[in-house]
Amino acid sequence: MTVELVRGDPFDHVVFNGAPQPGSRRLHVYLDGDGTPWLAGRPTRDPTPRKPLVLGLMAHDDVASVYLGRPCYHGLTEAPGCTSELWTFGRYSEAVVSSMAAAMRRIVAARGIDEIVWFGYSGGGSLAVLLAPRFPESTGVVTVAANLDIDAWTAAHGDLQLTGSLNPGRQPPLPDRVVQIHYVGDRDHLVSVDVIRSGMTGAARVVVVPKYDHVCCWEEAWPTILAEIERATRPSPAEEPTARRGFEARP
Repeated sequence: MTVELVRGDPFDHVVFNGAPQPGSRRLHVYLDGDGTPWLAGRPTRDPTPRKPLVLGLMAHDDVASVYLGRPCYHGLTEAPGCTSELWTFGRYSEAVVSSMAAAMRRIVAARGIDEIVWFGYSGGGSLAVLLAPRFPESTGVVTVAANLDIDAWTAAHGDLQLTGSLNPGRQPPLPDRVVQIHYVGDRDHLVSVDVIRSGMTGAARVVVVPKYDHVCCWEEAWPTILAEIERATRPSPAEEPTARRGFEARP
């Protein structure tokens, strides 16, 4: 992978690029979890995920892909405009989403992209749902263990509400042409299937994977998931768009 700094509005964003795919007009965009917003009841000095699961997932992807970092993450906490609000109560705020969208538009324009599939893990799944409607190129949204209803999520854990954030589950539904598949482990105690179902809008589906939790064992399953997404977003004439293989989809 290569890394670069891409300008958003107004923040800079660290971007990891997967293996180059010359001429590809489809892009897989990976969004990571919240990392460590709080430590001992106080905002951390650097919320960047210490073990970036999403980079491991992207390493399995043969399609052109990028990992789009959030404002103030990846060593940028001291950048102008950065405050702990952007990784605590406002981690999914309009300021965060609009700056990520601006950075993504630069990438889309530079590469001539006309199809985007968003992949979001945990809180990155919330951002994927919030970013997708801002791009007419969006063809799919895939989340793993995503807190799609942030109010239900904080209530389930007895935490303060993320008052500065947009709630994905309260946004207008995505068009039906955008494939939405939300994966969750049946042993996930951080983000339950109830939170995901509460936040699903439009023609979305949930896939509950037995014996998986919030971390285990998504990297192992990723090639299978990528194949399923490929079939769902680019089905062959011989297959139905809603064909399911590998995991059980539960309504």
